[in-house]
Amino acid sequence: MIKSRICELTGIKYPIFQGGMAWVSDASLASAVSNAGGLGIISCINADVETVHNEIIKCKQLTDKPFGVNIMLQSPTAAAVAQIVVDEKVPVVTTGAGMPTPYMEQWLKAGVIVIPVVASTAIAEKMERMGASAVIAEGGESGGHIGEMNTMALVPQVCDAVKIPVIAAGGIADGRGMAAALMLGAEGIQCGTRFLSATECTIHETYKNKIIEANDTATIVTGKSLGHPVRSLKTPFSRKFADMEKDPSQTDQAIMEFGSGSLRKAVKNGDVKMGSFMAGQSAGMVKKIQPAKEIIEEIIQETETLLRGTDKYL
Repeated sequence: MIKSRICELTGIKYPIFQGGMAWVSDASLASAVSNAGGLGIISCINADVETVHNEIIKCKQLTDKPFGVNIMLQSPTAAAVAQIVVDEKVPVVTTGAGMPTPYMEQWLKAGVIVIPVVASTAIAEKMERMGASAVIAEGGESGGHIGEMNTMALVPQVCDAVKIPVIAAGGIADGRGMAAALMLGAEGIQCGTRFLSATECTIHETYKNKIIEANDTATIVTGKSLGHPVRSLKTPFSRKFADMEKDPSQTDQAIMEFGSGSLRKAVKNGDVKMGSFMAGQSAGMVKKIQPAKEIIEEIIQETETLLRGTDKYL
């Protein structure tokens, strides 16, 4: 069985995290992943404080296994959710979109395991100095908001830069990706796109079907001109967004207004015209809808098989 410091640190069976995806990662998905031996994560972005609190309580009712909460630090609810995490004794927090400096002391004092998402070695080193227990090195192949570096180049450099465990993310959807991540020095992986196809994922059926139907060139990156690049599936919305970015007559405000609420339209309504179906480049590898338990077990079995066969190269 695959074991690493991540398992020992978080108390999970398998070193697999489920990504904290806005409008997607709720108690239903997070508890299913945790019950299957991974680390389920609830997202707090695009949700009010009461909703996040309720999802945490619901998750605790659905699983007795460790789970986490993802906090986007630029969110106006970040401070309130940071306190709820302490009050509800949430075992793990992952962070993104900013520095967790204002909350580190209270989290560490409460025994919360803090694992920030990083896109560079400099940020990883800073997180280690601040007391983070591990970092998630996320490459630009991932869905949603992305950084500049790709997973293959980012992960080994982050592993060289810090002593704490590194979790690889971005473009990983099966055992081949996990085996590769481990060989790069990571001690676990985080998957987002693969879990969009989980039975327990509550996104609109249209969203799931679009993931299943995706191929290797199905995604597009928009928002670079605004300083917030996002990877999503190619749709009428994302193509129009890209065209607006290239049009000098369009203002940044007009482009942002066009994109406002688009993710919710995809997740909740399956709106194929105005919805932003965020997904990573691994979408073309997702072929079926299945329980989270099957997803995790498949990834682990594939990884173990591959690692056992590496002696054929020597």
